[in-house]
Amino acid sequence: YEFDDDAKKEFLKGAQIAYETIITSFATGKIREIKSLLNSEVYNSFNEALKERSTKELKNETTFIGINSAEIKDHKQNNDFLEVSVNFISEIITCIKDKENKIVSGDPQKIKKVNDTWKFSRNIRSPNPNWQLIETEV
Repeated sequence: YEFDDDAKKEFLKGAQIAYETIITSFATGKIREIKSLLNSEVYNSFNEALKERSTKELKNETTFIGINSAEIKDHKQNNDFLEVSVNFISEIITCIKDKENKIVSGDPQKIKKVNDTWKFSRNIRSPNPNWQLIETEV
């Protein structure tokens, strides 16, 4: 499997769409919609975080401004899987509010620069072209 410049370009396009989709779906609590983009470990940890949020009756308000840059940090083949780490720098407005609508963290007026490294994986023997998020380092 040749992960050449064209493949990398194509991959980064998809990775940026996935990144924005995953962040906004997680913020709104709609992670069932992105289940196919996550491996079970990431899905479960997102799910736990959402459960905790609803137990504490917290509300996340996130506005995704855009991605400043997305770069492949490294890639390696792990048996039949190609694993690619991407460094995203994005701009997001985010805040968490409690049930009284008081801000407990973040700032709804401030654009925050976020630096994330996410690892995606796909089975290169599989006819399924889709990648899954297998790890997030914040």
